[in-house]
Amino acid sequence: MTVRQILREEPDPEGLPMDTRLTAEQDEIRRSLRELLHVRCGSAEVRAAVDTPAGYDPLLWAELAERLGLPGLALPERYGGVGCSVTELALACEETGRALAPSPLFATCVLAAPLILALGTEAQRARLLSRIAAGTLTAALAVPGPDLAGALALTGGNGGYTAGGGRAGGVQAGRGPDGWRLYGQVDQVLDGHSAGLLLVAAHTGGYARARTRLFLVGGDASGVVRTRRTALDATRPQGRVQLRQVRAELLGPEEEEAVDVREAFAGLGDPVAAVLAAEAVGAADRVLERTVEYVGQREQFGRPVGSFQAVKHRLAEVYVGVQAARSAAYYAAWVTAGGAGEGFGGPALAQALEALRAAAAEGIQLHGGIGFTWEHDAHLYFKRAAGDELLFGPGHRLRGRAAERAGLFGAAGKVGA
Repeated sequence: MTVRQILREEPDPEGLPMDTRLTAEQDEIRRSLRELLHVRCGSAEVRAAVDTPAGYDPLLWAELAERLGLPGLALPERYGGVGCSVTELALACEETGRALAPSPLFATCVLAAPLILALGTEAQRARLLSRIAAGTLTAALAVPGPDLAGALALTGGNGGYTAGGGRAGGVQAGRGPDGWRLYGQVDQVLDGHSAGLLLVAAHTGGYARARTRLFLVGGDASGVVRTRRTALDATRPQGRVQLRQVRAELLGPEEEEAVDVREAFAGLGDPVAAVLAAEAVGAADRVLERTVEYVGQREQFGRPVGSFQAVKHRLAEVYVGVQAARSAAYYAAWVTAGGAGEGFGGPALAQALEALRAAAAEGIQLHGGIGFTWEHDAHLYFKRAAGDELLFGPGHRLRGRAAERAGLFGAAGKVGA
């Protein structure tokens, strides 16, 4: 059953419904995806996939697209998508997080596709989004600068963000007789080594009219050199992208005043954080389940380790943390989808990453000697938490930015910059 068949009713366009519980259709999305990943994405399959050049299993990605329509879940139907919101996308990513499923879902559907939808011309949307929804095109967002979280305004205001300029490096864009060309390098691009389409932020206008614009570059275009990097979290692969006078297509209209890339980045921050929070909650829930199962089987002094009160207390604290993080992630996704507020994504992500780190750390400890071996799956979950904190956190900066946006510290006490 596809997601399109599951969702028999259209989402309410009037805003937030009064009942915030998951619908039967949303539960069915989670169930269908969990069943498929349970069969196709076990521990052995995950480790085999991350060792491939692409870093994921293309056959599994094709199956997720054909059977469930996952790449087009949050894309409009007129472009071949399902027409859901960020809420359903977050629920789906909660399941991929449980399995630590390596796939282009986050880079393509959470980062790149919304920007194409928001800033692209109608011709660009029709040409690209239909292929993304079908699963035949993957995309990656290449953002030069200190960090992706800063560009998305998750850890500070991005009003001064630039994709590079002069000796600052980054990516420069120049327009000649044959169109736009890009030159520069981006060191950390999620799925940048394998994506079929690169969405590159570049500096235009020189010093007099400095501006950041987004450009479309084919992954196999002449002058593009891509290298997969060694990342802490192998299930979320990264690549280095070098651009050597590469011909590029401007995303959106040529009129500079018609596009504000930094505003689009800032608007993308909350949905990205909500989806990441749900993904982290799924991972934390799964590692907690595995730990509870193990301590119920492992015996010490003639009784299961899980029967000791100290172990029960430690796992109870993890359980409370995971459930609190789930509530925060769901609420962030819900209000983001309804457009009722902003600034909820960052705190939800901070809480979810802390819950995942705690669950993974306790899993390593309570698995005993085997838990401390690199080969044990608990380390994959711990690396996911640590890797996401490096890419999108840390938690105190996420919360600081949310406090700044809410005006909690006043004009003189801004934090999170």
